[in-house]
Amino acid sequence: MRVKLLGRMFQQQWQLPYLWDLLRSLVDRNLKLMYKRSTLGIAWTLINPLLQLAVFVFVFQIILNINIPQYASYVFCGLLVWTWFQSSLFEATGVIINNQPLIRQPRFPVVILPIVVVSTGLIHFLLALPVLIIFLLIDGVQLTPWALLLPLLNLVQFLLTISIAYFLAALNVTFRDTQHTLGVVLQLLFYMTPIFYQIGNIPDQYWYAYGLNPLVHLVTSYRQILIGGTQPDWLALGMILGCCAIALPVGYRIFKRQSLRFVEEI
Repeated sequence: MRVKLLGRMFQQQWQLPYLWDLLRSLVDRNLKLMYKRSTLGIAWTLINPLLQLAVFVFVFQIILNINIPQYASYVFCGLLVWTWFQSSLFEATGVIINNQPLIRQPRFPVVILPIVVVSTGLIHFLLALPVLIIFLLIDGVQLTPWALLLPLLNLVQFLLTISIAYFLAALNVTFRDTQHTLGVVLQLLFYMTPIFYQIGNIPDQYWYAYGLNPLVHLVTSYRQILIGGTQPDWLALGMILGCCAIALPVGYRIFKRQSLRFVEEI
């Protein structure tokens, strides 16, 4: 019994470096495939949110004259958080269908694929981060030590996204309408997240339903540490982590159970 346990521990120690190398290789492959034959390449990471930002500034500041301080930084911060969340869930939903050669490889660790997708989104977020810092400096925002909590918020968002990604990736293999349904849900969720408006504009009677959206608290926390120079809402972050502690093992187990039938279904 003890020999078996030691053997398993030895095997796991060797598996971790292998999984880390595999993760790096697949993320690198994902980035190359994403921008294959693209003239602008990885610059699209910035072009998309910057174009959205230009539209929001024109509509809500020039036409509707919404009075939000440091509006460009305010919107760009929200857009980066949202883009990581949205693109990761979209790609995770089709990750099994789009990687059939890998799925058919014997003993390939399928569970790593949703992690690859969310990690790729994190890299895009980090690549766009210097541009956000430039916006903050132009708007006269002074970064405080609370900005050092950024990796913690990245971790919370990573756990939240991967918890949902496992469930969606498994569900889409059996129910191919999942990806189309997700598009509608994410569009509604975008307007239910304070990307281009202030959270204080939400009437009190709708707050209980509105506050159930974890992106509301996540986007607000990013702005609190980067723009406001204050600490994030620890209670909200703790509740998100508590939900992840339940949702991640559940989503992982559903994915693992469904993975036994991936080769038959795709």
